[in-house]
Amino acid sequence: MASMVGGQAVLEGVMMRGPGNWAVAVRTPSGEIAQVSKSIDSAMARHRVFRLPIVRGVMALGESLAIGFRALAISANYAAQVEAKEGEDPAEVSTELSRGALIFAFAVAIGFAVILFKVTPGLLTELLPIKSTGWFVIVEGLIRVSIFVAYLSLISLLPDLRRVFQYHAAEHKAINAYEAGEELEPEVVQRYSLIHPRCGTAFLLWVMVLAVFVYAFFGRPHWYWLIAERILLLPLIAGLAYELIRFAGKHADNRALMTVLAPGMWLQRLTTREPTLEQLEVSIRALHEVLSLEGMRSSENRVEVMA
Repeated sequence: MASMVGGQAVLEGVMMRGPGNWAVAVRTPSGEIAQVSKSIDSAMARHRVFRLPIVRGVMALGESLAIGFRALAISANYAAQVEAKEGEDPAEVSTELSRGALIFAFAVAIGFAVILFKVTPGLLTELLPIKSTGWFVIVEGLIRVSIFVAYLSLISLLPDLRRVFQYHAAEHKAINAYEAGEELEPEVVQRYSLIHPRCGTAFLLWVMVLAVFVYAFFGRPHWYWLIAERILLLPLIAGLAYELIRFAGKHADNRALMTVLAPGMWLQRLTTREPTLEQLEVSIRALHEVLSLEGMRSSENRVEVMA
């Protein structure tokens, strides 16, 4: 079974994960690199049904969100100069973000995304004089993608997010270099692309594109059913998008496929910025830790999941 490694940018750092472990490396205010690693108790490893196509996408997305928010909490603690007592795991320090606050932030973020990107486009399209079901789902899809692109364009202008986008690129570069079997050194990794076909940004775009085809099968319901339908069908659409991104990862050398997926690659220009060597060092530290925990060697494994 091929190895799987993915990642995510956090505050002043990067989280990398494999099938059974994840690690987050953070540049502390003192300039040192702190790291925390954890094992993953995945339901997909225990139950075959959760590894079925589409189902595995929903499970992987849920696990990634949970790990990602926990990694963000760790990085936020370090950014706030939270110091754990000797022998105490920084991930468990509840000074800045308690478990309850983390769950609340998770719920608010997911709720905001669902309302903005799934419900709002449908309700806006309802206000337009469109009678055809086909045109309704197409226009709704265009509105959804437009809102998404506008949102990314807006947040890309925020100075405070620039460093997060640099770490996002550092994560991509490290994984690209790892895939190529290169030495994981900042100067070497810097030469690699900051774009990756399995990026979460590309995944979100394809969630919105695939939604057009899925919603077309269900016609045009009344507004209250439209809201329920857009929410309830989200796991199915996310599962389909995961399979598409996973397939792209296995066939990154296929020019025709990469041409079709090009919009998702272009969109990453909004969420990545060229990283510094110090930021690459942080990303490499997290990747090294995961590779060590998983018992991988950079020359023997290929990455096959979202980066």
